Order: sequence, then structure tokens, then C-alpha cells
Amino acid sequence: MTTCPEGSSSDLLPPEVCSLLNPAAIYANNEISLRDVEVYGFDYDYTLAQYADALHPEIFTAARDILIEHYKYPEGIRKYDYNPSFAIRGLHYDIQKSLLMKIDAFHYVQLGTAYRGLQPVPDEEVIDLYGGTQHIPLYQMSGFYGKGPSIKQFMDIFSLPEMALLSCVVDHFLGHGLEFDQAHLYKDVTDAIRDVHVKGLMYQWIERDMEKYILRGDETFAVLSRLVAHGKQLFLITNSPFSFVDKGMRHMVGPDWRQLFDVVIVQADKPSFFTDRRKPFRKLDEKGSLHWDRITRLEKGKIYRQGNLFDFLRLTEWRGPRVLYFGDHLYSDLADLMLRHGWRTGAIIPELEREIRIINTEQYMHSLTWQQALTGLLERMQTYQDAESKQVLAAWMKERQELRYITKALFNAQFGSIFRTFHNPTYFSRRLVRFSDLYMASLSCLLNYRVDFTFYPRRTPLQHEAPLWMDQLCTGCMKTPFLGDMAHIR
Repeated sequence: MTTCPEGSSSDLLPPEVCSLLNPAAIYANNEISLRDVEVYGFDYDYTLAQYADALHPEIFTAARDILIEHYKYPEGIRKYDYNPSFAIRGLHYDIQKSLLMKIDAFHYVQLGTAYRGLQPVPDEEVIDLYGGTQHIPLYQMSGFYGKGPSIKQFMDIFSLPEMALLSCVVDHFLGHGLEFDQAHLYKDVTDAIRDVHVKGLMYQWIERDMEKYILRGDETFAVLSRLVAHGKQLFLITNSPFSFVDKGMRHMVGPDWRQLFDVVIVQADKPSFFTDRRKPFRKLDEKGSLHWDRITRLEKGKIYRQGNLFDFLRLTEWRGPRVLYFGDHLYSDLADLMLRHGWRTGAIIPELEREIRIINTEQYMHSLTWQQALTGLLERMQTYQDAESKQVLAAWMKERQELRYITKALFNAQFGSIFRTFHNPTYFSRRLVRFSDLYMASLSCLLNYRVDFTFYPRRTPLQHEAPLWMDQLCTGCMKTPFLGDMAHIR
């Protein structure tokens, strides 16, 4: 942790806020000692291999052209280019309403963050669409992997170009008065994005220019080598094909990368890998050809395809909290492992680095501190109902709301931070806390800690444990302002 520079305006802030957050730190949701971890597991994409943002416009453009050329969508869609500043991870999409929006941990839409196409939807319309409330019913959002009957949550980093394309296509249809079925449009865009992956286009781009697309490869090598040097066992479970993983790992680690791993599993088909017992492991040779023999053990240096977690546990006996698995997708990588199998989990959240740098700015700290001050004043002064007090309260409420929108725009003009709505955690944050013991911007953050380090979560106070305003702190000043109104009850 680094402290605020002297002479800055940080002296206006409480002492505990005056330390800058470290973007390279690891943050704990649950206490975990690395001393107890004997086995480390990894996803590949966006975990071992961090990709540059330059990949997103490639995915967007290829999927856009697939929509036009293979799904016969209007040629006018070709005028849209990828906008990296439009969407953020963790948003929800209401398929029947063509509505992209940010939802908080309590299932409420954050007003001002609902978009149809590329245009914001007025708050009044959003409330009317959901029957006079901002609340999204639980049954629409309760799917274990983020898919309710009519609402989809975009959870992985590859979904950024998907959200952008979906919004552009809707924008074109609405702008030209074209009738369309929302479900068909959503499926076509999703299928076009899928085609980019299935046809191997993304793999081809990365393989052609690994220096451009793969980041922090030397740091990945350092992490893996360090763990092996300290006697840890390593495994890899990825949905990507062997040829792609092999080329990427050779680029980052070298030709002998498989000697670092005790087990390597490709094309695992997560998340069904964690729940479907029927798919057996298949061995691959050096050329990627399948073997037909029955797998009775998982050997170091060999490559296996598909399989399932239950056979994996039986063959390796790697069970419970001595296993720590890292991945970037909270549902597909981490949820089943933590909730059903008791593994420890680490979430890779690349956006964390940028968000922490914003949180460390004076503008953010000033804005947040003054919002908190205004909130305290509003709470304490609302009992005064004379005309002058009401006028002051209205001015404070207006200023507080303006500050909220300014703070939101520091992160993203349309949707704000991926971790917070104005004050509540986002639905994404709620799942992050539920499904991960640790979270960090990249795997390289492990290099900042000893291999026997214990991570302790900060004791985040509950509302009743940390009164914020003076009238709550000073029990001698506590009054029941409407006690007289209740006299008739006695």
C-alpha cells in the first residue's frame, strides 16, 4: 500500500481513506493460507494467457460480417465499428425488451444505465416496463450460470464485443424502422459471435501475432516456475483446443511447458465438465489425434481432451481446500468448484487494475467523500419540515445526484463501474464475492506474495456495526422524534 503524497488535498479525507489502493494486490473475500494449498489449477484464456484489448474489434468486425454475409442482415450494419468505451462486463440483457442494463446485488436496475440499441432508455420507461418498479423478479435471473428464462448476464471478457454488436444491430433496426423478433435477433448475434470462435478465427489472429495479442507472458512463466520450484502440483483445464494452447504456451513459457504441469486437459467443455459424469477422457498424441484406449490414470506430459471432474477427482485424488483454481469466468470456471466441490478459487478480473487507478484519483476521492457527507446531512436533516429546510434538502439531493453521475462517468459514461451501482454492489460483485476466495487483476499478482502467505479479508462492517453519522454515534443525543405522535396508542 502506498500513501497519499504530501501537500495533496487528501488531508480532507479520513485517515483510513488516505492510502492508495495497489492495482497489483490480491484481494480476499475469504481467509485462505497458501501454505495449505498443494495443487494449483488454471484456465487458459484470460488466466494464463492475458489478451490485449486489440482482440475485441477483430471479434466484433468478423461477427458483424458473418451476420451480413451468412445471416443476410442489412448491409447498413457494416457502417458500425467497435466502440471499446460502450459496455462493461457483468451487464444483463432482457431479450424480449432489447434492453441492456446494469443490475445491483438486490436485483434493482440502476437508473440511467438502461440502453436499447445505442440510446439510453428514460428512467420512467424502464420503471413502466417492469410494472412500476426497478426490480427484476428473481425467477428471471435465478439461473445458476447467469441465464434466466428471458434475461442473460454477460460475464466473460469475450462478451464485450458481443454486447457492442448486439447494441449496434438493434440500433440499426430501430433507426430504420425495421420490424424484428427480439429473440431471433439475439440468437443470431450470439451465434455469429460463436462462429468466430468455432471457426477458429480468433485462434488464427492470436497465432499470427502473439506479440500483439498476448500480454504478460514472461510473468506467467515466472508464476508457474516459482510454484513448481516450491513443490506445488499444477494442472490446466481449458475449453480451447490443444494446438492453440500449445502455441500460446510455447510463446510464453517455452517448448517444455508441459513439464510444468502434472495434468493438461483441453476442450473440456466447461461448465458441463464440472457436472456431467458421462464424458470420458480421451488422450491426444503430439499431432492432436485421438487415442481409443481407456484412461486409467492421468500422466504428466500427456494431453487429454474432454472428460469430467468426477473422473478427474477419482484419478488424481485432488480434493477440497488444498486445491486452488484460477479462472476469469465466475460461472463457468469457479462456481461449481467452490459450491459443490470445496476447492478454493481465484478470480482473474483484468478490469480491476483500471478501476483501482480511478479510485486512487483525487477527483474520485473528493466526489465520494462529499457524497457521503451529503448523504449524512440528508439523513439527519430530513426531520425538519419547514419550507426553508425543505428547500435546502432539495438542493442537497440534487447536488448528491449530480455527484453520483459524475462519479459513475469516471469509470464508464454509460454504465459506470463493474463493481458498484451508485452505492450498492453490482450483481457482478455479488457473484464475485460468492464464487471466489481471492480476486486480482492478473495471475502475475501472485509474484508479490510468498507462497505461504495468508490472505485475510478486511472486516467490512455491517450497517449496524459502523454508524456513519454523529447522531447514531452519540447515544446521549438519541431521540424518538415522533414519540408524541404515538401517545394515543397507549
